[in-house]
Amino acid sequence: MKNTIQNSLKNAISYQVFRDLVATLVSENKSTGLTQTEELSHYSLLNDKRMKRLDKKIILTEETTTLLNNLDEDFIFLVLMESWCGDGAQTLPVINKIASFGSKIELKIVLRDTNDSLMQHFLTNGGKAIPKLLILQKETLKVINSWGPRPQSLTKIVNAYKKEHGSLDAEFKQQIQVWYNKDKGLATQKDITSLLKTTVNVN
Repeated sequence: MKNTIQNSLKNAISYQVFRDLVATLVSENKSTGLTQTEELSHYSLLNDKRMKRLDKKIILTEETTTLLNNLDEDFIFLVLMESWCGDGAQTLPVINKIASFGSKIELKIVLRDTNDSLMQHFLTNGGKAIPKLLILQKETLKVINSWGPRPQSLTKIVNAYKKEHGSLDAEFKQQIQVWYNKDKGLATQKDITSLLKTTVNVN
């Protein structure tokens, strides 16, 4: 596992480099990932706009900033992502905002399709669901927790819909985006701060 993480970190990029990459690909009607389709390019275009908006609007709660101010260890947030991922576009800017607060957390991003050996260790119900956040101790690279692909409160809604309808249709996927817009990143913050509370020491 440690070797896999080390290899992935060699391929990792910063949030800004990821954002620049997505913008460049969108201008060329492309997406990240090994598969290129018109649909994935379209999702990448929508996600680029979403991330631009969220980068400006996400505000950290007092609970989040208090916890971050009291971290006494250094961590790496390693995120598996692709440009076409709708959940990632809504949550990655929140993760970046958390990591950017203070100096204790460094955010690194790797693309799922070219880091399959890492993805295989962190499947969700047997699938390669993204985004997937790995919280690593910076010194040891030990995975102390993971999160994704959605906030827990939204996951409950999605699972209930799948149980009733079998799959997620286009209309429901649009409802998911509406949910994210109303939530304003609060559920993602709550989930991640809860994980940090249970896995790290604070002053």
